[in-house]
Amino acid sequence: MQLSKAIASFSPRKRGEGALAPARKKLKVPYIFIFLCMSPWIFGIIIFTAYPMIASFYQAFTKFNLIDSPEWVGLENFHRMFFEDSDFWLALRNTVWISAISIPLRIAFAMFTAWVLTKPKRGSSIYRTIFFLPSMVPTVAASMVFTYIFNPAYGPINRGLEAIGIKEPPFWFMDPKWSKWGLILLGLWGIGDTMIIYLAGLLDVPKSLYEAASLEGATHWQSFRYVTLPMMTPVIFFSFVTGVIGSFQYFTQAYVASGQVNDYSHAMYFYATHIYFTAFRAYEMGYASALAWVLLVITLVCTLIILKTQKRWVHYPNGSLFK
Repeated sequence: MQLSKAIASFSPRKRGEGALAPARKKLKVPYIFIFLCMSPWIFGIIIFTAYPMIASFYQAFTKFNLIDSPEWVGLENFHRMFFEDSDFWLALRNTVWISAISIPLRIAFAMFTAWVLTKPKRGSSIYRTIFFLPSMVPTVAASMVFTYIFNPAYGPINRGLEAIGIKEPPFWFMDPKWSKWGLILLGLWGIGDTMIIYLAGLLDVPKSLYEAASLEGATHWQSFRYVTLPMMTPVIFFSFVTGVIGSFQYFTQAYVASGQVNDYSHAMYFYATHIYFTAFRAYEMGYASALAWVLLVITLVCTLIILKTQKRWVHYPNGSLFK
């Protein structure tokens, strides 16, 4: 009798009976509330992204100077771009050059810096902070500082080269042969953001792979070639894609440096600079829009080629993400 009462006391009861709390009702969120929460993002995308893209696509086929109404000219802007505008090809060549040189150098330098930062046993966080700090400096400020450092008359770089016996140091930003290399050195100085990504990738490589390679008699180079490098290919792939996209939009450093030294040879005249001068100096918004859309197509094609070829050289521990 006592046992049956005890069992009955633990048996489920109807809602509202005994000490058991009623079942919690499902929370219903009105759709209007969800829309209001998302409205800043939605209106931001429409006003600052979608509408400018649609407007620029229309203006690419017009003659528009910001004052008069757009005048439809069809493919005239694109014909002018490819067959009449010599500055277009100059800017494109300069952009391709700095992309082909700076991207591999940034990848190699970031990986080497990250590898060095994995070695210290003490104070590693301090070293990582020191290497990361340059990437936090505003781009305009860093460009102005480097313009002073590489000044051929009183810059500390040339003074140091003269002190070690180099009688005729480079003119850097004033010399068309050296100006792009000065920009590349500026980019390598602010490598901290990319270095952090490579550092995370290196620390994520399983130590068991290195131990297995060591047992097989692998040298340091062989461990890097057959263990580290394959495991780092996803990080290299990411930085390669972002580097291509960023390099085709290269503008601020070149604009500041060329403005400081008067780049008469246009050695630092890149594609984004050509768009800026066309739009905001010549006020040819229609032609600038056509230039911008061609840049989008070039960047898209290069990105798709990288995505297509990554199956051959990118190694994912769980297989390729792109089937």
